[in-house]
Amino acid sequence: MPRPKLAFLTDLVQAITGTERIGRKSAPPDENATRKALARPAPERLAAACEVLMGRIGDAARVAVAEQALAAYAELDATGKRGFFDLLRDHFDADPTLIRRAFAAYDAAPSAATLVPLFDAVEPPRQTLLRRLNTAPGATRKLVDMRADLLIAMRNDASLRPLDADFAHLFASWFNRGFLRMERIDWSTPASVLEKIMAYESVHPMQGWEDLRRRLDPADRRVYAFFHPATGDEPLIFVEVALTRDTPDRIAPILTAPVAPEAEEATTAVFYSINNTLAGLKGVSFGNFLIKQVVAELAAELPALRRFVTLSPAPDFAAWLASGEDARGPALAKRLAVDGWQNDTAEAARLKPEVEALAARYLTGARNRSGAPRDPVARFHLGNGAAAWRVNWPADLSEGALTRGHGLMVNYLYEPAAIEAQHEAFVRDGTIATGAPLAAALTR
Repeated sequence: MPRPKLAFLTDLVQAITGTERIGRKSAPPDENATRKALARPAPERLAAACEVLMGRIGDAARVAVAEQALAAYAELDATGKRGFFDLLRDHFDADPTLIRRAFAAYDAAPSAATLVPLFDAVEPPRQTLLRRLNTAPGATRKLVDMRADLLIAMRNDASLRPLDADFAHLFASWFNRGFLRMERIDWSTPASVLEKIMAYESVHPMQGWEDLRRRLDPADRRVYAFFHPATGDEPLIFVEVALTRDTPDRIAPILTAPVAPEAEEATTAVFYSINNTLAGLKGVSFGNFLIKQVVAELAAELPALRRFVTLSPAPDFAAWLASGEDARGPALAKRLAVDGWQNDTAEAARLKPEVEALAARYLTGARNRSGAPRDPVARFHLGNGAAAWRVNWPADLSEGALTRGHGLMVNYLYEPAAIEAQHEAFVRDGTIATGAPLAAALTR
């Protein structure tokens, strides 16, 4: 995507803002040039708008140009978006000469006065561009979607990672905890939000409105979500909670349980589905704050609750078994791949001890390249300060759960008095807190 020429830039500014051509204040607007500017292909209009946004321009005009830029981006196909990302990477990157100069000044005389120019030099200009794009109405959500497009493009081109780092840096501040608002979702919530909850539920998909109502309307169910003022009624993350008398070891009874008349008899709060909704916010932490706030709210509302647990999937267990990282894994994977045990209680009972033993090893010993737990759900909950309390098998016989985790599910335990200490130990030393049932499975 080439950078635009000055004549086109001036025509575009006049077309968008209604002002006269730059450098020709006494001349009347060139209506023909204006029409031509707005009729140019979207990649050209987008590149030109970005150049204008990085120049000297008034606040009102900046908003109009930012809006036009995002409108042009929305017209791009995958190839056009990739060209725009290349433009951001190559033409709006930090200037090495300015960085060297600023560092030399700081190195010669370290002080706050020389540090600020160094900070300014190392920040890529595209961060400023993204901030200025964000001045357009509704821009924050559009930029989140833009990052989702970038994440797709990055699958085939790692050179775009610095650009993604800029998005992640900005989103971490734009979506920090201070801006988030937690709401309980119930049957009186606007239908537009309820439809989004149904659409975004990916852990245990809903079968329609009655299924949704069962999950949020009765006394023994709760749904909570985080919202952000810049994204309106778009939930950023939501958690579904079942109030029970014990810790469940299967998902089916949770999803099909008869309606409970009261919640006061419950002693356990079960977080059985947590969904991030916007792909462009990948890596922005919401879940840890949401779960902790929900624990606090439920404890205040229902003092009889004594235990806060999850019933979570193990989405990489099948791949880990097949990898042979544990010598017993491949043989067990072959046995689990054979249909039949799902409806054969005797065969399932024979397999159960070995499945649970290897599942416990998977959760506590399998690591990714960075040394963190291999299982993404485990990383999330252990990082939040939970303990890996118990492995459950067979716990989920849905097709996706069988394919990814051979039907395995895990209870992670959130003990309010232990959350912070376990979080610190995990972050600092990689220590994984375990419950007695899981510890027992490790001995098999």
